[in-house]
Amino acid sequence: MGLAYAPYLHKRAPTLSSSINSQSKGLETQSWGSEMEIVFFDIETTVPARSSGERRFWVLEFGAILVCPRKLVEVDSFATLIRPGDISAVPLSSPRCEGITADAVASAPTFEEVADRIFSILNGRVWAGHNIQRFDSARIREAFADIGRSPPEPVGMIDSLNILNRRFGRRAGDLKMATLAAYFDLGRQKHRSLDDVRMNLEVIKHCATVLLLESSLPDHLLACRASGSSGIVTRSKANGTLCQEDSTRKSLSTSFPDCQRVAPYAKPKLRKMKERGRSSLVICQ
Repeated sequence: MGLAYAPYLHKRAPTLSSSINSQSKGLETQSWGSEMEIVFFDIETTVPARSSGERRFWVLEFGAILVCPRKLVEVDSFATLIRPGDISAVPLSSPRCEGITADAVASAPTFEEVADRIFSILNGRVWAGHNIQRFDSARIREAFADIGRSPPEPVGMIDSLNILNRRFGRRAGDLKMATLAAYFDLGRQKHRSLDDVRMNLEVIKHCATVLLLESSLPDHLLACRASGSSGIVTRSKANGTLCQEDSTRKSLSTSFPDCQRVAPYAKPKLRKMKERGRSSLVICQ
């Protein structure tokens, strides 16, 4: 099956032949050294209806990129739509996942037909992704169990959600991929596997850069950073120093007296505003 996709990074969108990147030999045939064994992957699934009480997830798409950990660059990719066992579970149109509809997956291969390729991509590598420990890994194991096969096994796991929750804090909000992407102005999450893993890699790069710079900044400068929510950790716990932000200006100024806020207007104007305020009080009395 041929599947076209629009990569997240600034590259021209190639066309996948047999769901494999035409610019590479394919993840399952490459012979990589141990330094190139990180695979970022993401799956898109159906969403079980709460009203029916069903908890079954059907895999609709699998996407993965092989990343060199020394340079954090993509060296290979793979993506495919997957026809679920129950096609009625797929909506006719999906506002969440661009292009993943019942019509789109009707002619896609079944999971059993692409299981060998997915197994060769994942087995024996370090798995990386956003919330893969709780969601994506579980769905992969369920899909392999459905076809009576042993699932692939990782040699390590990098879950960016868990890492960022411990080290980056909730300065960016709820730490969902869409929220993180908006925080760093990386565009809108498309909920397509290959786009999402590429976005995931970019988010990690941005977060790592922020934490690297923060590790060299004085604590009082970190405390002065503008905050949109209370109780946000701005310094990595690994550094041994936590700097809590406060949402109120009053508590921030009293807790950190060295912080000097920059007024949005000049001091002479501020003096005039105070004088007008006193005059108004006199009139009101």
